[in-house]
Amino acid sequence: MADQNSDPTVGELSEGRILRSILDRLGDSQALVGPGDDAAVIAAADGRIVATVDTLVHGPDFRLAWSSPFDLGYKAAAVNLADVAAMGATPTALLVALAMPDATRLSFVNGLADGLRAACRDLAPGCRVEGGDLTVSDTLTIAVTALGALAGRTPVLRSGARAGDVVAVAGELGAAARGLRILFERFTDADGHPVPVDESRLDPGERAAVASQLRPAPPVWLGPEAADAGATAMMDVSDGLVLDASRLAAASGVTVAIDSARLRPDAESALTGGEDHALLATFPPERTPPRGFRAIGRMLARGDEAVLIDGQPFTGRGGWDPYRDWDARTG
Repeated sequence: MADQNSDPTVGELSEGRILRSILDRLGDSQALVGPGDDAAVIAAADGRIVATVDTLVHGPDFRLAWSSPFDLGYKAAAVNLADVAAMGATPTALLVALAMPDATRLSFVNGLADGLRAACRDLAPGCRVEGGDLTVSDTLTIAVTALGALAGRTPVLRSGARAGDVVAVAGELGAAARGLRILFERFTDADGHPVPVDESRLDPGERAAVASQLRPAPPVWLGPEAADAGATAMMDVSDGLVLDASRLAAASGVTVAIDSARLRPDAESALTGGEDHALLATFPPERTPPRGFRAIGRMLARGDEAVLIDGQPFTGRGGWDPYRDWDARTG
């Protein structure tokens, strides 16, 4: 670990010095005009840009006791890349705004940059951080805007599903929720405050679940493939399958009928857990979903319920709503 003299806080440095350290770790720009000017200039091959933004705030969205700076950078990129993919687009650029307490170490910022770069490399090759902003805040906050290219495709919306369509998912369901339960149950002190994760206390399955929560790896490349395969509707599953499926059903004016047997071995976590960042898509019955998608149900004509599980209305409370659920996660 670097000593304090070689690892200054951001409060001891200028914005320019912090920015240079970040840019040194991000790799070469792929933009027409990259970092260093008032704004980036990003090529849009067919004149259309898909854009999305997500914010991670210390407390409701992550805990520093559990997440390394690399994990935070990786997750901040991944959750936005998944949203671009869910439109059937290929991610092309990220814009990252960091609001940090003065006491934040430069090594932390560098680790965050490393995670951002690694997520782009692993999940969306060719995508880069092309700009952003730095400011001071009492609460560490990471805001990422992601841009994507449709490359001639029609964007895949939530509103295109029709009765008879096959419902399919790509990526994990329920693992992130299991990981979060493990963190709250096993790695908090007597007062409920998070403590560092001791991986020696976890078996391989538990380690994988915690990793799914702290460093999600959504199947970003399958978004454009689903669009090319004729997906009629698609969305990122970030707040739980039941909750997000109900949103897609409402937008499309249909009912989603899910077969829980296809969600084994942990159907409950798959249905109600959040932060998986899997892709939920619908396909016409005559089209074959791309490899990596698995069928979990069918779209029905709209009935009294937005979502049916094994033919019955879902009566549980599932999914993550930050305004409803945050009180339960304070501490």
